[in-house]
Amino acid sequence: MKPAESYARAGVDLEVARRIPQRIAAAVRSTHRPEVISDLAAFAGLYRADALKAMKEPVLVASTDGVGTKVKVAARLGRWETIGYDLVHHCVNDILVHGARPLFFLDYIAAARIDLEVVAQIVESVAAACRAVGCALLGGETAEMPGIYVPGELDLVGTIVGVVERHRIRDGRGIRPGDRLLALPSNGLHTNGYSLARKVLENLNWERYMPELDTSIGEALLAPHRCYLEPVQALEEAGIEIKGLAHITGGGVMENLPRILPPGTAAILHRGTWPEPPIFSLIQRLGAVDPEEMFRVFNMGLGMILVVSPEMAERALALRPSELFAVGEITAGEPTVHVQGIHG
Repeated sequence: MKPAESYARAGVDLEVARRIPQRIAAAVRSTHRPEVISDLAAFAGLYRADALKAMKEPVLVASTDGVGTKVKVAARLGRWETIGYDLVHHCVNDILVHGARPLFFLDYIAAARIDLEVVAQIVESVAAACRAVGCALLGGETAEMPGIYVPGELDLVGTIVGVVERHRIRDGRGIRPGDRLLALPSNGLHTNGYSLARKVLENLNWERYMPELDTSIGEALLAPHRCYLEPVQALEEAGIEIKGLAHITGGGVMENLPRILPPGTAAILHRGTWPEPPIFSLIQRLGAVDPEEMFRVFNMGLGMILVVSPEMAERALALRPSELFAVGEITAGEPTVHVQGIHG
């Protein structure tokens, strides 16, 4: 029996595993900054921390997340070229909530059987997203595990590490009644709510143009998760003090916004003050989903919610008039969200 033949019969192709680093090397190296001192052949990624010496009290901020069952959408459509953006942007937004800027990223791809071209497309999109935000793709893992994963599908997870000055950590403690809620809109589901969306839409043609969406279902579902690093950075550089940021991910609006509210405060949102991508109304109508459940599952067009003082709200809206929306306010109460017009 030839070397690795027994392993191949068990469902693991060592030859594909050997070729993966060769196929993705250029994409990964294109994200490297001078701080990266390891290569793909290393057992771990090495990142110089010298630059942190210039900071007074640097605090590392880390997050791990995945794209959930959005990979099932990519598999059904055979489209993998944007899923890496979803992963990186989700993770960047999560650390941005606390004021951190990205340093480096690691990805994890696992499947019953590894398809070299699929993995290459995913890693290339991860690398492209990392380059765009100035983040090094330091390494990762590709695992072939027959018997654990369903054939033809895969799992995609990422870990990000960023840094923030301790005195600039954003934790929402300064939020007070009377503060305003502004929103940076989403362009669709981002990376959450796909189990419900797929169940409602599974019997439709995902590749046919739908006038109410101005695109196909497949394109609407694959719309990449937006990254909010640039607009948030621009606002801060213009002197806008952001008291709190809520990245609307799993748990929707109802679960994520209260996470940044201190005791004694509640949030009121005014539905109709921000654009809701039409994919949400399609899901609600076809699935007969209760409006409150929609806000507990999906972002409903609210990708990132900012809490600012009334004075800062006026300045921020003037700075980004086509991108920011005044969507509500903070009031006294317990950390909950009330959406006015939710049934309208």
